[in-house]
Amino acid sequence: MTKAQPTLGTLIRQIRTSHSWTLKEMSEKAGIPVSTLSKVEHDRLTLTYDKLQQLSRRLNISMSDLFAESEDPVERQVMGRRSIGKVDRAVRVKTPNYDYHYLCTDLRRKRMIPILTRIRAKSVEAFGEFVRHQGEEFIFVIEGQIEVHTEFYDPVTLGEQQSIYIDSTMGHAYIVAEGCEEALVLGVCSSEEDGLMDSLINLHGDR
Repeated sequence: MTKAQPTLGTLIRQIRTSHSWTLKEMSEKAGIPVSTLSKVEHDRLTLTYDKLQQLSRRLNISMSDLFAESEDPVERQVMGRRSIGKVDRAVRVKTPNYDYHYLCTDLRRKRMIPILTRIRAKSVEAFGEFVRHQGEEFIFVIEGQIEVHTEFYDPVTLGEQQSIYIDSTMGHAYIVAEGCEEALVLGVCSSEEDGLMDSLINLHGDR
């Protein structure tokens, strides 16, 4: 039987119960209102990156622990893993430039990270320092138009149904094209090295 995909609410509830904390006790330790924690545990609300970072810091747990992952070593060895990605079950991370939805987070130790991203940055100046991380990535434009800026190539504009594949160690930035308020893209980041998810999560903190 296929296990149900753990949600952020399930993970937070597991952390709380493992310490035998009440909602009120966890609220006091994390600095997050009881009502908010209750809604998160029942999957009626998610947390922004700032709140996830606060939870991680005040409870002394790793940010990556807030992303679902099986601890069963035997299960990780089984080939033919499968995960159904749904936006309403994705882990959401909001930054000034992007609104990320990490899909299929129950398979966190994987070589490809699928991310649905809402792009809001309207200029390279507003974006700030280019992003760099291990591996490669593929971006497919679903809605709107984007400009892709990289440190070694001239900017390129991509419209709906167009895509780009780049080396992620090269500095890069995605912004919306002129006349476009927002754009929606599907990105897939990959790496032969372990720890790609942690690398991406840490980038949000740097920003």
